[in-house]
Amino acid sequence: MTMDRNADAPWSKFDPEAYVDDNYRTPLDVDLLIVRHMRDYFSRCYAAGVPDAVRGVDVGAGANLYPGLSMLPWCEKVLLLEYAPPNVAYLERQKSGTGYDTAWDAFWDVLKEAPAYAGIDDPRATFGDIVRVERGNLFDLEDGHRRWDIGTMFFVADSMSECSEEFRRGVRCFMNALNEGAPFAAAFMKESVGYRVGEHRYPAYRVNEDRVRESLEPFTGELEIHDLHHMVRPGHEGMLLALGRRNSEIARP
Repeated sequence: MTMDRNADAPWSKFDPEAYVDDNYRTPLDVDLLIVRHMRDYFSRCYAAGVPDAVRGVDVGAGANLYPGLSMLPWCEKVLLLEYAPPNVAYLERQKSGTGYDTAWDAFWDVLKEAPAYAGIDDPRATFGDIVRVERGNLFDLEDGHRRWDIGTMFFVADSMSECSEEFRRGVRCFMNALNEGAPFAAAFMKESVGYRVGEHRYPAYRVNEDRVRESLEPFTGELEIHDLHHMVRPGHEGMLLALGRRNSEIARP
């Protein structure tokens, strides 16, 4: 059977509103748990102070704002990099006008339990001011020419292809986009066999904790992986959250 590769998936037909309705409109316990882990990890990483001009990136942002929100206290600028045109349009709407959808307030409520987040008086205004949305492909980061100081990648490398090589390449591209010492958070659907959004099916590569660790370890100075045993839909066995810091190695294709 021919594996579905990233280029074969119907990204131009991705329905961000359906995705938000299915996954985030009513906050899931596992997402709130992920946000807590990420909040606490980033807070520890910057406990000694925040460097000047920190730039953050959320790679493959999709219709999910909480990774971007998690970087607000630390960053001068945050880039949301996304390939699917409907998701790009969704993200642009979230940073314009009156600000992001009220669906994201529940996630900010968890983030602001930590002092750095509580110090942001108006997260909607801050999000609108420092966030930029760009259409781009994760694989375009392969050369490592564009580098950020903190990064997130949520359900991207494992949720865009059935091909093991594309999964590993996706992780490599994300990690090569980070500067040495950069904190990062990456999440994966455990043992996913694919997923539907609206009327369309999208591919996935089946990962477990060992595969995630193997793909990340060459790039990390420290790494912790949380195996979260929450099921959010049929066709997977939970979620994996990796938190760590980028080492100094540059991996080439």
